[in-house]
Amino acid sequence: MSKSNFITQEGWDALNEEMEALWAERKMVAEAVGEAAAMGDRSENAEYIYGRKKMREIDRRISYIHKRFKVLIIPRIEKTESDRAYFGSYVEFKDQTGRAMKFRLVGTDEADVKKKQLSIDSPIGRVLQDKKVGDVVEAHTPVGKKIFTIVSVSHEA
Repeated sequence: MSKSNFITQEGWDALNEEMEALWAERKMVAEAVGEAAAMGDRSENAEYIYGRKKMREIDRRISYIHKRFKVLIIPRIEKTESDRAYFGSYVEFKDQTGRAMKFRLVGTDEADVKKKQLSIDSPIGRVLQDKKVGDVVEAHTPVGKKIFTIVSVSHEA
């Protein structure tokens, strides 16, 4: 499954903030590694070894975000009275047990179930797109088949 390249403006801003924080953290870690390296034998210097490992992790994340920025698209979402769910919509739905859930359909880079943001590339996100209130959808998830009924669709928080 490939990642979509869509992201909301809020998602873009959050990635940008993360990038700035990573650069600041990298600067501090680099200074600490420099100080640890000045202490002598690097092979037995835990601060140096941990610092280098931390710097590699930061560099990997910076590289990933930098590559994503090159392909990410903030779609122009027209303010519409559409009753259909699409990227950026807030969709409330019930599962077969009657439990209600409300999520915003977002891109892969900003998906976070705890923040009620559902990727349009996820099994549930894919079946919710272009559906309207009252539609019943079936999603094949890693835990099995799930059936949902769409309760409401809105395009503003």
